[in-house]
Amino acid sequence: MVVVAEGKASSLRLHEVSKSFPAPDDPLARHAALQNVSLSLAAGELVSLVGPSGCGKSTLLRLLAGLDSPDSGEVFIGSEPIKSPGAERGLVFQDPSLFPWLTVRGNIEAGLVARHVLHEKRHEVDEFMRLVGLEGFANAYPHHLSGGMAQRVALARALVNHPKALLLDEPLGALDAFTRMRMQDEVLRLWQARGTTMLLVTHDIDEAIYMSNRIVIMTQRPGRIEQTISIALERPRDRSHQNFLRLRGDILELLHFAGNASIENKS
Repeated sequence: MVVVAEGKASSLRLHEVSKSFPAPDDPLARHAALQNVSLSLAAGELVSLVGPSGCGKSTLLRLLAGLDSPDSGEVFIGSEPIKSPGAERGLVFQDPSLFPWLTVRGNIEAGLVARHVLHEKRHEVDEFMRLVGLEGFANAYPHHLSGGMAQRVALARALVNHPKALLLDEPLGALDAFTRMRMQDEVLRLWQARGTTMLLVTHDIDEAIYMSNRIVIMTQRPGRIEQTISIALERPRDRSHQNFLRLRGDILELLHFAGNASIENKS
């Protein structure tokens, strides 16, 4: 059974956003994380954000999630400015961050409990467990789960709130190569089934090409948008196809990171 989306996907937009943080060795100084970043995602689009470590990718997600505020510029979901966290924006981290004392069902229900809507939404929990293939593990605890299964719980926990946009901060980065590829297909299946707007932070160029409508490339800190690349390859994508490999080479050449550990191909 496929869960029907409760609300439509929404666009995301940053306009001339800058963000800085206090320098750890000098509280009177600040280090710029983002500088004049403008980025738009159409409703239902899947976009990957790549760039060297420390370039502000996670900071950008936190601004969209409403967990932090920009020093200057504006952040929007649809036409509404983002001022604080909201259920219409789901956030999934590299670490699933499951509550160890709760079962799979309990972890997925956690957001509904926090929003005081569990009573009327309880029936959807079973539907989301089926959606991510965990219906047989409802009463399992996190220590019983593999890394891939735990990340499925984190995805279901985010999706059960029917977000209009899903922010993914390297959610597959801690998985082994085979599990990671399976989970890439899982995320794509969820995206195609629900049409949720998704912004994926990744260091894996193959993952970005395999999954995205567009790839946004950021510069070294302070992070700026250097280039946006549209991915016109048909789905499902073949990682061994010459067009895929050619695009991978072009992106690595563009980044000047071929053979450099700043961005690794982990697939």
